[in-house]
Amino acid sequence: MEKLKCFEKRADRRRGVFRRADMTQTSNRLLDEFAKLMTDMAGVAQGVRREVETAFRTQAERFLNEMDLVKREEFDAVRDMAARARDENESLKKRIAALESHLGRAAPPDEQEPLKRGPRGRSGEGGKAAGEGAS
Repeated sequence: MEKLKCFEKRADRRRGVFRRADMTQTSNRLLDEFAKLMTDMAGVAQGVRREVETAFRTQAERFLNEMDLVKREEFDAVRDMAARARDENESLKKRIAALESHLGRAAPPDEQEPLKRGPRGRSGEGGKAAGEGAS
């Protein structure tokens, strides 16, 4: 019986009739090769993506360095320093005002009139020394 099945398979192949088991094995091999090809293509695509990202990042960093921009950390540090300086300035103004009121001054410096400036922009330098213009 076993020999007859073997002869039947050969006869069917000669006639172009393939059994399901034969087609499955052939198509599985074809699908395996196709799956391997797709896997390889995915790997190549990931490599290309990494290369493009690296090239883009390098160009972007070079462009930003040429623009002389500050980094976010540096900006935050300077902003914090400025806030501390403003706070210290306000506390020193309050301290000066308290000391001036303790000494008996009439008005704090913010409320006083601005200094009168001479024609050249500096007080006391009008072109003539003090006492010369009274002749």
